[in-house]
Amino acid sequence: MRSIKVGIIGAAGYTGGELLRILIHHPQAELVFANSQSQAGKPVYVTHTDLLGDTDLVFTADFPFHEVDVIFLCSGHGQSKKFLSEHDIPSHVKIIDLSTDFRDESEGFVYGLPELNRDRIKTAQRLANPGCFATAIQLALLPMANLGKLGEVHVSAVTGSTGAGQALSASTHFSWRNNNISIYKAFTHQHLKEIKQSLGRLQTGFSEEVNFIPYRGNFTRGIMANVYFRYEGSLEEAVEAYQEYYASHPFVHLSASPIDVKQVVNSNKCIIELQKEGDKLLITSIIDNLVKGASGQAVQNMNLMFGLEEKAGLQLKTISF
Repeated sequence: MRSIKVGIIGAAGYTGGELLRILIHHPQAELVFANSQSQAGKPVYVTHTDLLGDTDLVFTADFPFHEVDVIFLCSGHGQSKKFLSEHDIPSHVKIIDLSTDFRDESEGFVYGLPELNRDRIKTAQRLANPGCFATAIQLALLPMANLGKLGEVHVSAVTGSTGAGQALSASTHFSWRNNNISIYKAFTHQHLKEIKQSLGRLQTGFSEEVNFIPYRGNFTRGIMANVYFRYEGSLEEAVEAYQEYYASHPFVHLSASPIDVKQVVNSNKCIIELQKEGDKLLITSIIDNLVKGASGQAVQNMNLMFGLEEKAGLQLKTISF
């Protein structure tokens, strides 16, 4: 099979850099261009210093769309709609957007959570990659929504500093974030919309509250989401439901013992642990916010869109220590 020719828009940021790291070693992908207006003319390893020795690709300010099969949009939220309105993308070029702009499936985009929409993703021309918190929380809830068992949901989740993007702000500065923790956007986080959209597709008429408290963690990478709701079944029944739902999905795994974020950092895995206490089921879900929560999932979607092995290029090594 020929290589899939790839272009990245906004390749100088965290998600763009993570895409470069994955795609450079993807057995069936060829990186044609890495676009960055601010870094144009510089080798990508000048910005992403860990790529020294891995590639001689140079950032470009150009958009050679006719040379590629797929483009990844890695610009800020609100920028993808603007970009597509200003550029004529050839009809043969597939689009994978990592912003929030099209997660409502407007303008022909398919919501790219493989564990929910795998079959639709396979035939998609335009793909909206899910948010990082949204991925961790949805993977915690999909099997129960599939059984129609969800009532009001409570979520407490913490993310690493890379979830805030590369641009500096008061709450991403090392001196503030180190040895610190804080909440933000309590009950109003932008990922709630896509979470409720997905749950409603599995559990018809789902209209319960999803009470989400996000935390800024004092670490770099990873998300841990603790999700609970009232559940009348047994723990064994819940475990069976999760095993059955994720049996054909290669990146979601159940753990019978306590889990921690380092188990998934630098991987495309989601690991889930279930606990039952009284009438409540607690689901803990962990992912790397930049991989399964962003760029890794985007490559997983690319694989599905082009008929490749779903795990191609994503057999990544985690860091236990």
